[in-house]
Amino acid sequence: MLENILLENAKKAVEECYGVSIEKLELQQTRKEFEGDLTLVLFPLLKLIKAKPEEIGERIGAYLEAQVPEIIGYNVVKGFLNIAIADHYFLQFLQEILPNKAYGKVSVTQDAPAIIVEYSSPNTNKPLHLGHIRNNLLGFSMAKILEATGKKVYKTQIINDRGIHICKSMVAWQLFGKGETPESTGIKGDKLVGKYYVLFDKAYKEQIEQLISEGKTKEEAERTAPIFLQAQEMLRKWEQGDTQVLALWKRMNQWVYDGFAVTYKNLGVSFDKNYYESETYLLGKDIVQRGLEQGVFYRKEDGSVWIDLTEDGLDEKLVLRSDGTSVYITQDLGTATKRVEEDFPSTTGMIYTVGNEQDYHFKVLFLILQKLGFSWAQQLYHLSYGMVELPNGKMKSREGTVVDADDLMQEMVFVAQELSQELGKLEGYSQEQKEELYHIIGLGALKYYILKIDPKKRIAFNPEESIDFQGNTGPFIQYTYARIQSILRKAGTQETFSTNISLHPKEKELLKLLLLFPGVVQNAALTYSPAVIANYVYELVKEFNSFYQNVSILGEEDLQKRAFRVQLSAKVAEVIAIGFDLLGIQVPERM
Repeated sequence: MLENILLENAKKAVEECYGVSIEKLELQQTRKEFEGDLTLVLFPLLKLIKAKPEEIGERIGAYLEAQVPEIIGYNVVKGFLNIAIADHYFLQFLQEILPNKAYGKVSVTQDAPAIIVEYSSPNTNKPLHLGHIRNNLLGFSMAKILEATGKKVYKTQIINDRGIHICKSMVAWQLFGKGETPESTGIKGDKLVGKYYVLFDKAYKEQIEQLISEGKTKEEAERTAPIFLQAQEMLRKWEQGDTQVLALWKRMNQWVYDGFAVTYKNLGVSFDKNYYESETYLLGKDIVQRGLEQGVFYRKEDGSVWIDLTEDGLDEKLVLRSDGTSVYITQDLGTATKRVEEDFPSTTGMIYTVGNEQDYHFKVLFLILQKLGFSWAQQLYHLSYGMVELPNGKMKSREGTVVDADDLMQEMVFVAQELSQELGKLEGYSQEQKEELYHIIGLGALKYYILKIDPKKRIAFNPEESIDFQGNTGPFIQYTYARIQSILRKAGTQETFSTNISLHPKEKELLKLLLLFPGVVQNAALTYSPAVIANYVYELVKEFNSFYQNVSILGEEDLQKRAFRVQLSAKVAEVIAIGFDLLGIQVPERM
């Protein structure tokens, strides 16, 4: 790569001109208001060399121009050396990448390092909602991005299928359900179970009010409400293996799994392995014993087991109750070791896609695993993300005020349909083709709106903004891709082009952006942020549209230039498609 050649020669220039060595120098794209293509940042040299930055820049620039034939000029602006690169270098670059249909991606080899990405991990008492959509899109996209950097990736989820929450839905179904099922009602299974979770909460609140009116305190009423006691009793029976309770539990959970499967398919995400808390909640006790033997954990007088993390800036943490039962951290310790040491033994690390309210939990989990001596514990990462809110505020499951994932996706497809019909460009489409296009546009709008924002930031989701055909939106990018496909259909087959043609500034800007793409993919993986790719694709599309408005493509009389512009357009479209695929977004051939 030319950047590496420039950096190596810049280091030699510093050594030969000033007699000092420097390990790290930075190259960046030249800002548009200055002449040049690549810029060497000179400020780090000022600590080593007693000279003005302009003088340092001039000497290094002259050295580079003499040593690197691709350099055709340079200028110095304060602490920046702006370097101009010959057109033929960019033209050769395009010729080299044209045959590579996976440009920007690294092939996964048989001995490639493996990583586990966990995401979704829902409860079985309610359908997936808008918050789950962000979780799934982030996790699935990160899995694709990491795979694009040459890693084997295993996509997993752990389903919270046990505990008081599912017992609440089960009790409410027994009390109010009259035997109804997804088949008898036509209601999707996860929504049916979620309906009874809401009904439980409604009945619970009514009973609390009644008990308070009879003279009980709020705390007493909450603790002794009959429906709550029934849920507790059901949980106790589940833990004892009561056959009738287990049968109902399996039946209602299966309704939910069937419902989740439909949602995941519509959202376009998938998993390599599912874990169930009902199968993992007893894991981790052997890890606790190991920690006691190593002196990592200690036992209190009441028999409970703890770890003291105060020297690490955290608190003391309970890892096993005095009665020998697990806490969440125990299960997570056990599940982590099972995954790495039994299920996926080639794994070198894990990514947990979980909301930022769990930041402290994962600090503790990772630190404990490190103290226990697991080598892979150094490669654990919490992909922490901010809450998704609507214009009218937060969502609440118990009150039934969540934005249902299925309903939202359906609404996005409907809005895409309305807008597409208003634009009136669907002549010749069959009904099936139209519906497929509405789905691609609607889901693309939703996914892009969520993924273009840095995971750590909160999102105020606005469906109308997300589906606009102008600005930084999925449909705008999809429309540009479809426009390029139209150009390519009209252009037909093109001959190869010469590397001796001169470049228009707009052509050069596009080529410079294409040059960046492999680094963008690597950066997205290193920073665990699909937003890096989303915003790169938007910049590429903006630059293409500027090129399209300023330079004639099919109307160019010079056949060499015409061939070059058509093939440059084709490569831009290809990179848009690759970038969007890494985000889990489809692109339409026509719009």
